[in-house]
Amino acid sequence: MSRTRIGIVFGGMSEEHPVSVKSAREVAQHLDPARYEPFWIGITRDGAWRLCSGPDEGWDGADSVPVLLSPDRGDHGLLVRDGDGFRSIRLDVLLPVLHGRYGEDGAVQGLFELSGVPYVGCDVQSSAVCMDKSLAYVVAASAGIPTPEFWTVTDERPAPRSLPFPVFVKPARSGSSFGVTKVTSADDLPGAIATAREYDPKVLIEAAVTGSEVGCAVLGDDRGLTVGEVDHIALSHGFFRIHQEDSPETGSENSTPIVPADIPAESRARVQQNAIAVYRALGCRGLARVDLFLRPDGAVVLNEVNTLPGLTSYSRYPRMMAAAGIPLSEVIDRLVSLARTGGAR
Repeated sequence: MSRTRIGIVFGGMSEEHPVSVKSAREVAQHLDPARYEPFWIGITRDGAWRLCSGPDEGWDGADSVPVLLSPDRGDHGLLVRDGDGFRSIRLDVLLPVLHGRYGEDGAVQGLFELSGVPYVGCDVQSSAVCMDKSLAYVVAASAGIPTPEFWTVTDERPAPRSLPFPVFVKPARSGSSFGVTKVTSADDLPGAIATAREYDPKVLIEAAVTGSEVGCAVLGDDRGLTVGEVDHIALSHGFFRIHQEDSPETGSENSTPIVPADIPAESRARVQQNAIAVYRALGCRGLARVDLFLRPDGAVVLNEVNTLPGLTSYSRYPRMMAAAGIPLSEVIDRLVSLARTGGAR
């Protein structure tokens, strides 16, 4: 049986570039060589696409070559620089292992759509909506899903004069807690907004929610969904930002992931039900990690949705799936199968 020719895209131009490379390395360790023929496509921080032998250190060096994903469906894959011209590589499926801007926001998904190559994960619309936390809240709220109270700040729309401190100020379209500040007084608000604007001109001010940070990994599409074990992020102080720490592989400075979450069974079921409702309301497919708050009264409030969650050794999504008996190798197999049998988008 011939192997599936899979293009794995990693790196990217966002602040989450290093996390993406780590995710790709984890995927490489769990990719079945008997089933897949991988083509590793690394995107440098300045946006150059390189075909390389894998995501190891120095992947973008002299041994890599320029490559393009052709928007011509007749090519159905890659165009590799070969002397003065190009040679083509036909792909069966694309697996993006990209996080944040230009990888998780619908931009690269648009290119995938043009190429005609089936791809893993959410489509253009769902990716764009989930990436913009304010839009995700509007859509979720319209479906009856509780969200935090929030305000958007742009050049044309200043921050409100009165806020229910404490609040969290964050870029509307970023991830891994980059640019996020907890603000306890009006005096600190301008500085927090300026920090968030280093990552996105659109800023979200979000009322703090009293409760535990919990999450749920979801896998599948409208033909059937699988949910992982619920996790609980136990914080000693501050907020969850493990991907910004120096040595996250050896543990976090302020957080401990507990999987399965140390919450009552009825709360666990409620979290999973809400995660599925969010996933469906926002049009997700393939995979997503739905982060929520579990309030002391048992109510569940949406935090955010990650449509291409981290797949590193310390990431939440693979841990939650593994705790449910689904190792990363099987997650990859299911995602590829979903992409290839999902039909026209």
